[in-house]
Amino acid sequence: GAMLAMVRGLAVEMARYGITANSIIPGWIETAMTSARVGDERFEDRVMKRVPIRRWGTPEDFAGIAVYLASDASSYQTGEEFVVDGGYTRF
Repeated sequence: GAMLAMVRGLAVEMARYGITANSIIPGWIETAMTSARVGDERFEDRVMKRVPIRRWGTPEDFAGIAVYLASDASSYQTGEEFVVDGGYTRF
């Protein structure tokens, strides 16, 4: 919603200055914030069956895309949304 609209707006407005704006959209990621759900059988039966990769994501799953976006290799990439969710939104 609003955050994606903000990134798209920034991408358009800041492009003339050589500044890019992109977003990384996480799925179900195993972190301290989600630790109560990891291993919760009822939750995992309901939600994880909708994740085609069939596992929780980890912060390391974002490393490649973060390095790419921070590098010159992405200098012509702006206004994009990179979804890292194990296929959850494609199910």
